[in-house]
Formats: sequence, structure tokens, C-alpha cells
Amino acid sequence: MKNIIENIKDENVVYYLEYLKYERRLSDNTIDSYGENLLMLLESTKKDSLKLGSEDIRNYLLNVDASAKTKAHYLSVFNSFYNYMIFNKRIDKNPCDSIKAPKLEKKLPNYLTDEEIDKLLDIRLTKPIDYRNKAMLEVLYATGIRISELTNLELNQIDFDECIIRVVGKGKKDRIVPLGDTAIYYLKLYIEEYRKFLLKTQVSNYVFINKDGNKISRQGFFKILKRLTQEAGIKKDVSPHTLRHSFATHLLNNGADLRVIQELLGHENLVTTEIYSHLSNKKIEEDYNHHPRAHKEKGIN
Repeated sequence: MKNIIENIKDENVVYYLEYLKYERRLSDNTIDSYGENLLMLLESTKKDSLKLGSEDIRNYLLNVDASAKTKAHYLSVFNSFYNYMIFNKRIDKNPCDSIKAPKLEKKLPNYLTDEEIDKLLDIRLTKPIDYRNKAMLEVLYATGIRISELTNLELNQIDFDECIIRVVGKGKKDRIVPLGDTAIYYLKLYIEEYRKFLLKTQVSNYVFINKDGNKISRQGFFKILKRLTQEAGIKKDVSPHTLRHSFATHLLNNGADLRVIQELLGHENLVTTEIYSHLSNKKIEEDYNHHPRAHKEKGIN
């Protein structure tokens, strides 16, 4: 953040970045990103931040070499900055209010079918790492938690009696996620019988351990998942997030309420969760196309 502030001469932007750091307590990477976005705007328009109007910002977004998603992010940053200026009574109106965000193409998430999930979870159990891998995949698919939430899971976050785990999600917000019988069985089996062989002489509160006795990393899990996917003969490009998508999609397809799925996934906004309803609708349309009367007969207008 220090380097960004040194490059910014506009004191209002500096105040805003300091507010993000000391009051909002955002990460240095986020603050640097916001600072770079605002600096690019100022250098392009060659105006002070409070002298910029709607047309200045609109023209910048039209001409900047960036994707629609990135432009939408820029606009979000600018909007946040000017709202902060209004809050501090430095301006009366936000110049971003009249600017529409670029329309983003909704990409439907990749997920695995029930049959593919069965293949992936059908792990041959011979060594301690096999039981660890089985437990990791069962928990990930049974809960839909993020990979970072899985790798950071500690022993005291599991309640076997209540069949739940307490997950620390984005923004350090806690949520309670239930565990099904299968996930409970393999998680308990791994912890009680096989985890000690991976720990060796190490001591750790983390549930999932690598062969060196340390917490398993995101990269380590990704490699394991890639190998297991290949061994299962699954041709799709599978990432940890694919299991999260599969969890949500299968819940929705089996009648779960969208708001329940939102709570389980830890989404702040229901709009984020609604992508799964689009996926479900697309599946319905594809399935209906197999109906013998789904298409017009020749000669019918």
C-alpha cells in the first residue's frame, strides 16, 4: 500500500485508501488494487478526483483496454470511492450513479453428474493417504465448503455428536454446516485410525495433513484431485470448486430451497446462489428436448 500512496497526489484518494486499511481493515492486496484502479483513472483523465464528472468516467470505461468483467470492477471501485466522498460531505452527488455497469455474460458452473461423483468417490482404500483423500472428498461434496475452508479446518471445528462442522468463511464469518452419515463415517475413521500415521512426530490441530505432517495446501489438494479424476476416467476439467458446484446443483435438483443452499454455501447475496437455478433450468430444457413432441413436425408453422 505504501508504494501506491506515494504515487498518488490526490489527497482524497489517499484518505480513501487509508479508510480502507484502518477502518474497513481490507487486505493490502485489495487496497493496492483499488489504488491502482483509481490512479489509472486520474492519469487517464488528468483531472482531480472531485472534478471528474459522469462523462469523464463513462469515456474512461469505454476506452480502457479491459474485459467487461474488469470494467465492472473498475466502476464498483469508483462508486465506492465517491460514496465515501459523499459520506464525508466532500461532494453532493456520485458521478457513477448514472453509469450502467457492463453487461456480463453468465457462465454456468461446471459440475459432476451423480454417476461421476460416484466414480470419483470410489477410492481404493489401502494406505493412510487413501483414507485421508476419501475423507476430504466426502466432506467437500457433502458440505459444499470452499477448498480454503477445508484445508483450514481444525479438529475443534468438528462436532461428531451433532454431525456438524463450524466453518470459518470469507470475512472470518462463521457458519454451521451439517455432515451426512457417509462423510461423518469416513472423517471419523480417518481421524481416529489413520491421521496419526501422517502426523508421525508432528503435532497439529489441522484435520487434513500431508505426508510431511503439515497442513495440506490448496495446491496439494488440487494435485490429488487431478490424479483421482484421471483414475476415475472423468474427462471433465475438475477443480475443488467443481465439487462445490456439484453439491449445490444436486441439492437444487432434489428440491432444496435456494435460500437454504445460500446459507450452506456462505453466500452473502442470493443473486450469487441463483446461478444454480439457471443451471437447473438449462438441464430441464435439455432433457425436454428428448421428448418426442418437443419439436415441430414438418409442415407445421
